[in-house]
Amino acid sequence: MIAVIVVFGVLGVTGLGLGCASDAERREGPARARRPAPGDAAAASPPAPAPDAAPTPPDAPARDDDFVEVTAVIPDAVLDMRYATANNFTGVVLYPRAVCKLRRAVAARLARAADALRGQGRRLLLWDCYRPSPIQEKLWKIVPDSRYVANPKVGSKHSRGAAVDLALVDAAGRPVVLPTQFDEFTEAAHRPRALAGPRGVEARRLEDAMQEAGFRGNPTEWWHFDAPDSADYALSDEPL
Repeated sequence: MIAVIVVFGVLGVTGLGLGCASDAERREGPARARRPAPGDAAAASPPAPAPDAAPTPPDAPARDDDFVEVTAVIPDAVLDMRYATANNFTGVVLYPRAVCKLRRAVAARLARAADALRGQGRRLLLWDCYRPSPIQEKLWKIVPDSRYVANPKVGSKHSRGAAVDLALVDAAGRPVVLPTQFDEFTEAAHRPRALAGPRGVEARRLEDAMQEAGFRGNPTEWWHFDAPDSADYALSDEPL
């Protein structure tokens, strides 16, 4: 789970590192106090990702663990999927396309948060959502440090489709003041500091809405939230 008015997230950093996590999923960035993105905390001998089931027939009933595109559920969400570009702290394009996918039940929770924030003149700004396990393996090769990057043997909650990295923009999609940039892995991004003071107003607004929807925040990444039932979803290899 490895500052000023923040526009849309982190500046591209040359050098390698990776992104987001939870459980003690953390990442950290490179130089300039950016450490590789906190990944998941290490766990002893977890299971490898199970192969995904066959595609659901079109007439099959919707399931909570189906993958859905978040923009189909939250049409006014703003996508700034950093790992689909080189504008992330690894400096490498990791995702084949800019899409935010989550498990259906997780996306439904996020939609509740979006509804609450919309009433306050705010929209969601999405930085990272579901991450296929093979991409998590690439990240581990870049930064094999379980303090900040989830070991693929353990798996990231992003790879379960049950974690999201996000911030806010105003109703017109314009930037608002955020505590830090995305993937700025310094103590300034830790929740107690990030949510404090005048610079923490928007982060507190986001925190309140996400908590009300049932999400749990990552202690060292103010932008990272996990669904409370994330462990119920299998690690996935489903492509983006």
